Formats: sequence, C-alpha cells, structure tokens
Amino acid sequence: MAERIEQRLEDRIPELEQLERVGLFTRKEIRAVLRKASALEYKIQRRALRKEDFINYIQYEVNLLELIKKRRARIGYSFKKDEIEHSILHRVHSLFNRATGKWKDDVQLWLSHVAFCKQWNAKHQLSKVFSTMLAIHSNKPALWIMAAKWEMETRLSSESARHLFLRALRFHPECPKLYQEYFRMELMHAEKQRKEKKEFEQAKMDLGEFNYSEEILNGEMARIVYRDASQKIKGVEFQLAVLSIAKLFDFTHDLQKEILESLQTRYADDPLTWDYMARRELEMGSLQPTEHTTKQKKVSEMAQREELCCAVFDEAVRAVPTEDMWKCYITFCLERHKRKTNSEELKQKRLERTLSVFSKAHESSLLPEALYKQWLQLLLDSNLSEKAVEVAEAATRHFSQSVETWQMRLQVLIQLKRDDVSQCFEEAIKHVKSKGTLPLWTLWVEWSEGTNSKEDTEALYQRSLHATMPAESVTMKEMYLDWTYRSGGYKKVKRLFTSLCENRPFSLDFFRNMIRIEKEQESCKMLHLREYYERALREFGSTNTDLWLDYIKEELSHPKGKPENCGSIHWRAMKMLQGDLVEDFVSKYTLLQTGHL
Repeated sequence: MAERIEQRLEDRIPELEQLERVGLFTRKEIRAVLRKASALEYKIQRRALRKEDFINYIQYEVNLLELIKKRRARIGYSFKKDEIEHSILHRVHSLFNRATGKWKDDVQLWLSHVAFCKQWNAKHQLSKVFSTMLAIHSNKPALWIMAAKWEMETRLSSESARHLFLRALRFHPECPKLYQEYFRMELMHAEKQRKEKKEFEQAKMDLGEFNYSEEILNGEMARIVYRDASQKIKGVEFQLAVLSIAKLFDFTHDLQKEILESLQTRYADDPLTWDYMARRELEMGSLQPTEHTTKQKKVSEMAQREELCCAVFDEAVRAVPTEDMWKCYITFCLERHKRKTNSEELKQKRLERTLSVFSKAHESSLLPEALYKQWLQLLLDSNLSEKAVEVAEAATRHFSQSVETWQMRLQVLIQLKRDDVSQCFEEAIKHVKSKGTLPLWTLWVEWSEGTNSKEDTEALYQRSLHATMPAESVTMKEMYLDWTYRSGGYKKVKRLFTSLCENRPFSLDFFRNMIRIEKEQESCKMLHLREYYERALREFGSTNTDLWLDYIKEELSHPKGKPENCGSIHWRAMKMLQGDLVEDFVSKYTLLQTGHL
C-alpha cells in the first residue's frame, strides 16, 4: 500500500514543480500540498473504505483548482494548463470513478461528478459519466431528462438527445414528464432548424446540400410524440402540460389546435378542461393590440373579457355540476377580485360577481366546506355582517359534525359581538362528537374569560374537563390553572392544583406552570417546590432528563434548598431514566457540576 501511495505522490511532482516554477505557489505551499495529499491518499487506500474520505479528497482537489484559477487571474498567467490543471482534473475524475464504483446507489455522488464535469467543461468525460450512471440508475426518469437536455442544449446534438429519450421511454413507457420533455426537445429541434434555414436564405446561400424537411420544420416529430403519449397517458393534466409547452413556440398553431380538440373531445367532463377553456378567454383578449387606448377603455375591455370567462364557467357548472367545477369557478373569481385596479367600478363588479358565484354554489349544495371560510371573510371585509351570520349558520347546517365549521361560525359571532354566542356554543357541543372538540372548548373559555363573570367561567372550565377526551383535557387543565392564577391569586390556584392532581392525565407544562407560579411569589417555599417536582417526576421522571436537572438546580440555588439532597436525586434519576437518556443525564449533570450548564 505504501509503495502505491508513494507512486501517486511522485506522479504529482511534475505539476507541483510547474506551479512553483511559474510562481503560482511557493515552496512552502508545495510542501503543505504534499503533506495533505499524503494524508488523504492513506485514507482512501485502507481496507475499510469510507465515502467521506473520498468526498474530502475530491473537495480538497477542487479547492486547489479554484485557488490556482484565482492566482492565475491575479498574476495574469494563463500558460501550462495541460501540465497543471489537466493533471488535477484527471485525478479528480479517477477519484469520482472509484467512489461511484464503490457506492453505485448514491445518486448524489453521481450528480456531484456531473456538476464537476459541467463546471470544468469536461464534455467527453461527462458523456461517459451519463452513460455509466444511466446503466445503473435507469429507473430514475429525472436522470434521463438531465442527460438528454445536456446533449440538446450543450452539445447541440438533437440526434443524441432523441436517442436518449427513446431509450428512457423503453424503461418508463408511461412517464408523463419524459414525454413532456421529449415533446419540448422535438419542438426546440424544429425551431433550431427553422432559424438555420432563415439565416441561410437571408445570406442567399444554396440549400442544396442541406435537407430541411417541411414536416420537421412544422413540428411533425413533436406531433408524433404527442399522439403516441396520448394513447398511453390518460388525464387532462398531461394534455394541458403539453399544450403549455406548444404555446411557447410560434409555429405550432395547428398542433395547439389538435391538442385543444383532443382535450375537448376526450375530457369534456373534467373541470380542469372547462377551467382552461374559460381562462383562455382572458389570454385571447390580451393578445389583441392595446396601443393608444385610454385607461377607461382598458378597464372596459378587461370587464368584457372577464364576462366572457364567466359565461364559459356558467356553461361549465351547468354541464358538470360538481364541487370541483364550482371550486374552479370560485377560485377564478377570487383571483380576479384580489387583482389590484384603480377602477372602483371594476372592483365593485368583481366583488358582486364573486359573492354571486358563492351564493349559487351554496344554493346548489355544491360549495366545498373549505370555501365557506373564504366566503365569510369576503362578507366581513365588505361589511356585510348580517349576510355573514346567515352564511355561517347555513354552513353548520350543511356540515353539522365539522368542528372547523362550527369554530368558523362562532368566530364570526364573537367578532360581531352577537348575543347568541353562548347558545351557539351549546348547539355546537351538542352536534359535534366529544372527540376533537378541544378547539371549541378553548374558544369558548377564552371568550368567556373576557365576557362572562368569574363564576360562569369557572363553571365552564369544570364542565370542559368532563366533556373533553382525557388526552384533550390536558390542555384545558393548563388553561384552567393559568386563568385561576390571573383571576383568583396564589391561594386559589394552589387549591385548584391539588384538586386537579387527582385526575390523570397531565402534561409537563401543567407542573412547570405551577412551579413558575410558586417561584413568582415573594415567599417562595422550597417545601412547595419539592412537592411539585415530586409530582412531576412521578409522571415524567422516566422520560425527561431536564426535569431532574432543574430539581437539582433548585436545591442548589434556593435559599431554603438542601444541596445534600442532590446525591439522592441523582441516584433516583439514574434508576428511573431509560435507555440513552441515562447517558444524556450523566453528561448534562457533569456540565452542571463544572459550572457549564
């Protein structure tokens, strides 16, 4: 092994001598490079190889290349690159080849090699890397697309890119992304040939030796790709994706027309088809020349285009009366409503249209639950509070068992300071199952704290503890404790704490809040703190190291604390804690003893 390493280091000597001779590195720096290289070589020649060692070696060589590049720029020296950089690049490629040969499944390692080749313009080497990588990772479409794009955009080889896409489609015959990128590549190839032909014609050169097929120039290859893909890939999303690609090229009008006809024929009942057709009215309007037009005329044109869109959507909800179709319509209206405009008339028209569509969807019983919230917010923002109350009530009739819907209605009533809030809370609790009602109870007690008397709020807290599931009652106990301290003082909260401790479950914050309250008192009693810590440790002592450490710190820092108790607390912690927590506790306890915690 040592002989092999010595040979590798000797192979470096010519490039290092050149670096010193041309003044890029000093002799001292050359020695440092040799020492570092020797250490790195020994690490990658061991029997038990580690990926990190290869990565560190590669990173060192890349940093060395960057440093040489900067020094060349500084002194203005650009010669001897074959003797210096070429040697280092060859070594980095060898390291990458060894690493990817050992850890073939590490895609990130392959991609690092690809990125390195691109950075240093190693086209021949990159071609080899792609070839080997795709032989191993043929199950990853993204890698095929990356390789084909490089062939097309960097090497300007449409034929190689096409060959790669065809190979990829043999492995992934139903991959939409592959077909989309193949379709894009064929259109790019056609555009490239059109530009070439135009330049030749402008230069009045003879095109006899060049064969420019009219079919290819008009995107016929892309049409073939699209037709083949359409037979294998179902779904309107693919059709729309291909159509959006075709629209990027100005010679694809016939192709766009074919895709659009296929979309309308095969997916006439899909909401996304109607959504596209409606929004297309906006785009078609925007293609009209708008020079020398007044602001008023622009506003008028925009209003007309939006009306055309809505006409298509109206037809859509009649033809496809589903929740998804109404959702597309409402989403469009909300988008237009949120767009900024200086025209108050247009703004008002958009608002009225949006509210009207919401109402129609609701009347059809096809308004999704999630959209009721946006409707209510729009009504409140428009100061239509009475209508908001009606809509909220209607929403809870439609979704009577939904906690979110009841919560939404209650928030509206609270915001408007209505008198029937309590009645609505009672109705909500009656309709919704006990599991998952925590948001309603927290909202109710928070409202009661600011509105009702202390007696009513306390009765509500007591009721919530019995009405919620055990896991949810934990949060209510924390809120009850906090409210009692704020409204009734220390003595009352201590009595409540003792009372609540009789019923499990608890949270750690429940005990920590009580400890915090005790420490806020002028006469903070260590006896009470011990009681709270002991209660908390009975529940969480086996799973929480910080609780033990806080207990120890309390004994050490409190004026009435007993430092001699720390030993027994430490012993108990070691017995109660489980698994890796013991080691964690020991390390933290050591830091505490040395004053670092």
